Amino acid sequence: MREAFSIATVQAILDVHAAQEGPLLPILHDVQEAFGYVPPDAVPVIANALNLSRAEVHGVITFYHHFRTSPPTRHVVQICRAEACQSMGADALVAHAERVLGCAMHSHCGDVSLEPVYCLGQCATSPAITIDDKLHARVTPEKFDRLVARAKDAA
Repeated sequence: MREAFSIATVQAILDVHAAQEGPLLPILHDVQEAFGYVPPDAVPVIANALNLSRAEVHGVITFYHHFRTSPPTRHVVQICRAEACQSMGADALVAHAERVLGCAMHSHCGDVSLEPVYCLGQCATSPAITIDDKLHARVTPEKFDRLVARAKDAA
């Protein structure tokens, strides 16, 4: 279970990285590890400590697909949208996932979020997805259904 947001926890994380050069990414990773996401209220604290603008910190958070700005759902499904996966059927897989899960990309339905990701490094075995950070390759619609059912059953 992740802890509730607190400025004190953010400050402790900042203190750990105080001597590092360019510590923004490690700080953001640690904040997300602590809370499950990077709370918007943490952005000005981080920006102030690093002498950056809030826009710069926000830009980094939104650039990398790994960072979240809201608490995650119980299950997170990411489908690779990079060119290799698209050429191997990811567009059809996205359409299938949206139908099966009942929600569009960039949204959530119940306890499942559906998100794009841009390259999981599985180009030779595409299309690739992650479910709850577990990587799966050569995903067909049928395999997708089995993987989602297994993830829900395991919870």
